Amino acid sequence: MNPENRGNDEAARVADSRLVHDFGLLIKAATRLEQRIDTALRKECEISHTMFEVLIRLCRHPDEEISQRRLADDLTLTSSGITRLIDRMEGSGLVRRVPAPGDRRSVLVESTDHGRAVFLRAAAAHAQVVERYFVAPLASADYGRLIHSLGEIEKALRDS
Repeated sequence: MNPENRGNDEAARVADSRLVHDFGLLIKAATRLEQRIDTALRKECEISHTMFEVLIRLCRHPDEEISQRRLADDLTLTSSGITRLIDRMEGSGLVRRVPAPGDRRSVLVESTDHGRAVFLRAAAAHAQVVERYFVAPLASADYGRLIHSLGEIEKALRDS
């Protein structure tokens, strides 16, 4: 066997490995679930899944001051990406920017009454998709183990 064929065989073996397969399954499932959520939110509430994530953060602790920078960090967006997103959300009346007290360079973002109303509708649509495609396909005990395991993975990543 020539060296090129050995390299092809080795690459094929690695590409077909259990770890590559299992992680790929996780990514495919998460991506398809996110796509279903995004489609439902766009259809029923005219917002994207990313906009929903912003509204979650703003509505979770309504009295908390949340800067655009913190939102960008939470959502792993660039500063220009969060600026464009907040521009669109502000244009739709979902959020408003307010100056940060004591720091002229920083801008805070808060939900509007309209934004909170849209969030409540979106949360119901989100819950339906999650229930149907994330919870219902599993037995109760399997779902509990999955959630526990995902928590352990997240903790290992956070602590490293």
